[in-house]
Amino acid sequence: MARKVIDEPSEDVVANAKRDRAARRNPFARFALFIRQVIAELKKVVTPTRKELLSFTAVVLLFVVIMMAIVWGLDQLFGWLVLYVFGTAGA
Repeated sequence: MARKVIDEPSEDVVANAKRDRAARRNPFARFALFIRQVIAELKKVVTPTRKELLSFTAVVLLFVVIMMAIVWGLDQLFGWLVLYVFGTAGA
């Protein structure tokens, strides 16, 4: 199973953002703050293990195959209904 990660910004990032917002820094300083916040958030990212990655991939592929089967089935059904209602072009 995936590790539980709390999706909340750390207190120091929030405090820095509030202080910087109150100071109304120039655009370059705001951009630098943005980059620092992005890096802080990226440090929180947890990469899945190989087992988790294979499991997630299998689930996604299985879901896609099931959805393809449903769409194919509906296409066949509607095609049959259209032929039943309107008949063939040659008749």
